[in-house]
Amino acid sequence: MWELIQSNRRKSLILFFGMGALLIFIGYVFGSFYDPEAGGAIGVLFAIILWVILSTVSYFAGSKIILAVSGAKEVTKDVHPQLYNVVEEMKIAAGVPYFPKIYIIDDPSPNAFATGVKPENSAIAVTSGLLATLNRYELQGVVAHEMSHIINRDILLMTFAGVMLGVITIMSDVFFRGMYFGGGSRYRSRSSSKSSGQGQVIIMILAMLLAVLGPILAQLFYFAISRKREYLADASAARLTRYPEGLANALEKIANSSHKLRSANKVTAPMYIVNPLKREGMKLADLTSTHPPISERIKILRSLQQGVSYKDYQKVFEMIHGKKEKIIPDSALKESIPVAPVSGLANEGIDFNPVEAKREANDAVMKLNDYKFINCKCGVKIKIPPEYNNQIVVCPRCGTKHQLS
Repeated sequence: MWELIQSNRRKSLILFFGMGALLIFIGYVFGSFYDPEAGGAIGVLFAIILWVILSTVSYFAGSKIILAVSGAKEVTKDVHPQLYNVVEEMKIAAGVPYFPKIYIIDDPSPNAFATGVKPENSAIAVTSGLLATLNRYELQGVVAHEMSHIINRDILLMTFAGVMLGVITIMSDVFFRGMYFGGGSRYRSRSSSKSSGQGQVIIMILAMLLAVLGPILAQLFYFAISRKREYLADASAARLTRYPEGLANALEKIANSSHKLRSANKVTAPMYIVNPLKREGMKLADLTSTHPPISERIKILRSLQQGVSYKDYQKVFEMIHGKKEKIIPDSALKESIPVAPVSGLANEGIDFNPVEAKREANDAVMKLNDYKFINCKCGVKIKIPPEYNNQIVVCPRCGTKHQLS
């Protein structure tokens, strides 16, 4: 997949500098609107400073900010052994030397995302709702999907795309606020002079169009990048697990969940495996959706009957779309990987206990929030909140007294 990795790196650079040039142009137009004489230069300077600051912060601390905004907390193997083991399995299957950090978000909405500028400092975050909803093989599919984003280096591309979207949105907001607080009247007083001429009228119209259409066009571009990468991550996940039905079932459960992710916003939404802001269910996504239609993604995965190689996914993708559209690099279309035997895997769905899974997910969240656990000899697990000040805990079932360390 070296072609894809190199392609994503090139796209990141093109996006970074191309959108930077667009930002400078927007800054010039906005500045000229407020001050026809010196405003253009000031606007360019403002755009460059904003671009450099946010890009630097995003590169060095973007992942930490996204994880913090999402309410994610890092976990160890002791907190949720199954999640840790699944990530370890996918690391081995992918044959990569790095191990992503694992985070849990305390939210009943099932979802997950990957972040990190480099694979070596990448992270995978899942919600407690995801752990409570999916069985092991479905969880493998989701983790493999997020691991694929890390391997394919498209998290860097999405980081830069998010930065550019954020900067354009901020500049548009500053423009409209400036008009509200008197910028427009200042412009009119200047444009009334003969020296302003028709050129200033053109600048005014152009500034208004950029302020309205700039964020919209940036979002559409951002979403288009996200939709394409989701197909590729699905293909990579099917290849890693050799069980596409696991990911298909997971996508179905996530899409049909009635919960809405509280911490998601327009910038972070494209990072999730399923759009957390718009409950698409099994309907077709429109142009403003951050993801391909869930029904289409599931249909492709469940049509992988002959094999789970990139070649098989590309073939099914074109068959369902009814046209030739390359989403897999040529270098990856030569291998052949069979689907894993279904026997034994399907039983996991029967053996899955949603009550026990929800209890384990809640326990993991409690551990992250500094709860202490005591296993009494009578079988009761006592959960002690961090604000508990006494040194003695009495078991509610058998009355045994436990000394807190």
